[in-house]
Amino acid sequence: MSKIDLKNVEGKAAGTVELSSDVFGIEPNIPVVHQVVVAYEACMRQGTHSTKNRSAVSGGGVKPFRQKGTGRARQGTIRAPQWAGGGVVFGPNPHSHAKRSNNKEKKLAMRSVLSGKLADSQLFLLDELKLEEGKTKQAKAVLVALGVADKRVTVVVADDDVQTYLAFRNLPKVNVIGVSEANTRNLIDNSALVMSAAVAKQLEEVLA
Repeated sequence: MSKIDLKNVEGKAAGTVELSSDVFGIEPNIPVVHQVVVAYEACMRQGTHSTKNRSAVSGGGVKPFRQKGTGRARQGTIRAPQWAGGGVVFGPNPHSHAKRSNNKEKKLAMRSVLSGKLADSQLFLLDELKLEEGKTKQAKAVLVALGVADKRVTVVVADDDVQTYLAFRNLPKVNVIGVSEANTRNLIDNSALVMSAAVAKQLEEVLA
């Protein structure tokens, strides 16, 4: 276990919390992080890109001109790829881009990201992060107090904390997610990661 400093919503010191060194204190495994992020983004691709080859393009059923005697190269159809409006050669066709990462790799990647964020002073743990009124003005004040208002921020909130989610969602450069939505890409794609100690404990239970 390692002690990590806490702050309150006013940006002031609010004690410490003990979290597992196996989650927040490991040596980041960069290759695994890269592999998991690439797999995640590959799975997000729809794979619906498509083109028509010469057999799928309409028209061109007749030979454009006779085989010999014209002085031109022989042609069989105006829908061949060298003709304007012809089919596409080796164009993309619908297919899945999905890549697979196993659960051990996913957990190791998340532990690596959390440890890296803590080591780089980009992880901000709050004693409590709960905005009852759901006001964006309150959310912005929290980020200003933490000194990250001008950075790209990811805020992780409890799944049932709707008001805090609503407060942060309209801020520019802020990505707010529920703790169950946390994944390697969401956690790493920012300059500051903000969460409460309770949320950090939830992540610790899943990743330990």
